[in-house]
Formats: sequence, C-alpha cells, structure tokens
Amino acid sequence: MNEIKSGNMLGNLSDIEIDNLLKRQVIGRIACHADGNTYLVPTNYIYDGSSIISHSALGKKIEMMRKNPEVCFEVEEIQSIFRWQTVIAWGRFEEITDQQERGRAMQGLIHKIMPLVNDPAQHPFHAISVNEYDIETKIELILFKIVLSSKTGRFESGEHPKI
Repeated sequence: MNEIKSGNMLGNLSDIEIDNLLKRQVIGRIACHADGNTYLVPTNYIYDGSSIISHSALGKKIEMMRKNPEVCFEVEEIQSIFRWQTVIAWGRFEEITDQQERGRAMQGLIHKIMPLVNDPAQHPFHAISVNEYDIETKIELILFKIVLSSKTGRFESGEHPKI
C-alpha cells in the first residue's frame, strides 16, 4: 500500500475482497477484441466464485467473443473520486448450452436483477417478463459465462475496505 496524502491510501484488494466486490455488484464491463477492433460494453451479471455469468441478444459483443473468446471483465464500486474499489479479471467466453445450466444461470440472473426492476413487463429484452413464454420468442437469448483465469483488485480509501 502506498500513502497518497493525509488519510488516503491506495492499495491492492485481497482475494476475498475481490470476490466480495464481484458478488456485490450487478453491472460490469466486458472488453473483447476481434478483427483488429476492441469493444467495451456494460452487462448485468452474477458471479459464482469462478465465472462471470451473463446473457445477451445476438450482436457485436457475442459475435466478437465467438471469434476471440479471450476477454477482460471490469467492475467497480465508487463512493467518491478518492474512495473506490475496482476489479479487473481475465477469462474465456463460453456459451451455456446445457438446459439445466441455462436454467440455473437464468434463475441466478433474475434473482439478482429483479429487486432492481420497477416493472418486469417492460424489460423482456433482459429476459425479465411477467410471462415466461414471451422471453425466448421475442429474442434469441444467449446465456454465457466468462471462466476466469486471473483477477486483480485495487482500492483508494481513507482506510482499508472492510470485508
């Protein structure tokens, strides 16, 4: 840890703090690279302890990750300009095709996202709908995971973050 100025410290998050931040947050950013282009996009997600699990309709992000499955994932928690935590992780994109695993992934996502949604009927593109049968018929929902190979975390704070 490096002393920045009176009371502020910059340092590394422990493995436990990294995992806790990944579990706490709902939105992270996926960075992917293919055909000479880099693309960075936010996504809602859950973290199961070893993988980032998310979903998407077919589009640029999915097309690029299919071409080059090596991706980077970033999440942060910002209280102020001088009080924050961030995690950067690297891993490999894998589509979830097994029906049981898809069901568990979707349940986990819905459980985490639903408390933040005012009107589920207005969000079928996030696979949140009053009528389950509306979801798969409106869009092709691609469930995927990023199997993490490494993670790093940093913080700036008046004191070391609590776990």
